[in-house]
Amino acid sequence: MLLFLFPLLLPVFSPASAWIPVEDWESGNVTASLGESGQCLCHVYLPETTFPSDRVQHMQEVSKDLILEVDIQIKKIEGYEGKLEVYLKDLADLTLRVAMLESSADNYIKLDFEMLRIELRQFEALVSQLKDSLNSSSPMFDSLYTEIRNMTLIVDQLEIYDKSNLQLIRFEFAKLQKKLEECQQEQDYIKPDIGNCNHTGILSISKPVVIQLNHHLSAGYHYGGWGKDSKPLRGHESMYFYGGYSSPLVYDFYMYDNYDKLLLRSYFKHYHIPNGWLGVGNNYIIHRNSIYYQINSPFSMSKINLTGSTTAYRVIPKASQKFSYSYSENQNLDFAADETGLWVMYASDESKGRIVLAKIDEKSFGIEDEMSTGVYKQLAGNAFMACGVMYVTRSVDVSTEEIFYAYDTKTKQEKHLSILFPKFQEKYSNLDYNPSDQKLYMYNNGYYVSYNVRFNKE
Repeated sequence: MLLFLFPLLLPVFSPASAWIPVEDWESGNVTASLGESGQCLCHVYLPETTFPSDRVQHMQEVSKDLILEVDIQIKKIEGYEGKLEVYLKDLADLTLRVAMLESSADNYIKLDFEMLRIELRQFEALVSQLKDSLNSSSPMFDSLYTEIRNMTLIVDQLEIYDKSNLQLIRFEFAKLQKKLEECQQEQDYIKPDIGNCNHTGILSISKPVVIQLNHHLSAGYHYGGWGKDSKPLRGHESMYFYGGYSSPLVYDFYMYDNYDKLLLRSYFKHYHIPNGWLGVGNNYIIHRNSIYYQINSPFSMSKINLTGSTTAYRVIPKASQKFSYSYSENQNLDFAADETGLWVMYASDESKGRIVLAKIDEKSFGIEDEMSTGVYKQLAGNAFMACGVMYVTRSVDVSTEEIFYAYDTKTKQEKHLSILFPKFQEKYSNLDYNPSDQKLYMYNNGYYVSYNVRFNKE
């Protein structure tokens, strides 16, 4: 009997398959057959036991992205929550204002209603924007919309009430206007004779007309100036300008078509002074649609044409940066314009701090003539030109100013005066005479103030 030995070829198992129980080998996972050479062939079918590391890594990356997105959304919600608190506070303030209107509607004018409508529309837009940003709706948003709509209806009803009494309001306004005219007559106000310098100088200054707080609605802007173009171009005779700042730095101006636009803070142009041409001090003016002001690098007088935005500067060799007016720093060059032309006032080491008056040639933008005066600049509050005469002011007390000195450029004579006029507040940063309406324009601690000038024609 021959014994045949059949070589047995066993499959190579991975460590992961070594744990399979023996009984599973007989349940279909293992089959056997005889090969061509007589060897025994075993076929083993193992289950998928490889660990899916690639899918785990993918899940970790997705988890990180989700965590980051959740953080971003949480921060957005926190930001919206802060905005919503601000909106709710403002809306509460607005509700109070509407309640005041409802209780005494006859004390308000059309402008108040229009401003309320604008603010209500702004609130509605803000709530809508917030709702879209959160991409959701809630009872809070619905409540806000309802309250805004109700407030709009109240304002409309109050305005109707106001229109029904419009005739009475006009009558009362006419009475008030008549009293104002009588008051002006009592102040010896005489209609100005524009352009006429056939007189012996200033006789008196009227009481101040305090217009309102500046365009920024902030008394913190106590540096600056306002007024009219001293020689306006055709079509711009009614234009007003304003520049206000919280420091002596001069960097922009607002232009208004007329007086009403000034009151409404509705400017037609916001002019930003170009980089490298920023000014200092507050004694600037607009003359023939050009701004004349002081720059410090180099220390010189500067000019910007508002039509073509062309710039130029001229150094005054003798002018010094040591001497300013008593009310405000950095007012080394003081520009002025009157019926006789364009002027600049400064002090020098050579003049020992006394004011030097110089005529500016408008075409060449150079100094045409210089005149030495006998008044110390640091003792003066401000100075201005009117009909070829330089007038200098100083403080008498916290509520009174005095024109105490005059220098006549025609006769080269100086004299001491005592023309008193009231101030709105103690200090002011800008005082200029305008020959187009014969008024003084003062920027007094953030307020627009003007005066009528009366000349002695006897």
